Amino acid sequence: MAENAVTPGVSTGEASAHARDPFVLDIRSLGRRPGTMTEVHRTAVTPERLGLEMIGIPAASEVDLDLRLESVSEGVLVSGTVCGETEGQCSRCLEPVDGTVTVFLTELFAYPDSETEQTTDADEIHRINDDRIDLEQSIIDAVALELPMSPLCTEDCEGLCSVCGVRMA
Repeated sequence: MAENAVTPGVSTGEASAHARDPFVLDIRSLGRRPGTMTEVHRTAVTPERLGLEMIGIPAASEVDLDLRLESVSEGVLVSGTVCGETEGQCSRCLEPVDGTVTVFLTELFAYPDSETEQTTDADEIHRINDDRIDLEQSIIDAVALELPMSPLCTEDCEGLCSVCGVRMA
């Protein structure tokens, strides 16, 4: 069963939860049965900018989530892709740089009473809270790692003239 931004039969409260927390997924349908799997195909709007100082996915932009949630003995394994349009500036000439970023996620979210939960530090593993998983931090981290630290408008960009500040051709 796939979760969508608008799903027939979804209560108004659940639909509004998607709008408030676009990266929070309800996992009740998985139960705690290892091997149970569901797919999530959703377009979400970013609540804030995701990325680096010079380039990122702007706030209020759409990102496509194409995820597989699989129940395992210790929790829920989330794998799949997140794709969004990026905006930024060339690090040499400050011209606009646009593109697309696709990040691949593989994250384990531990059940509250699992061995993994009890034997790992709080910052080492993600946790399941109230039958929900929050992908926001995983997506923020993955996007930041995928984007270039110094984006360029072209590979051979010469930057700005150090004397007059005009873009060099």
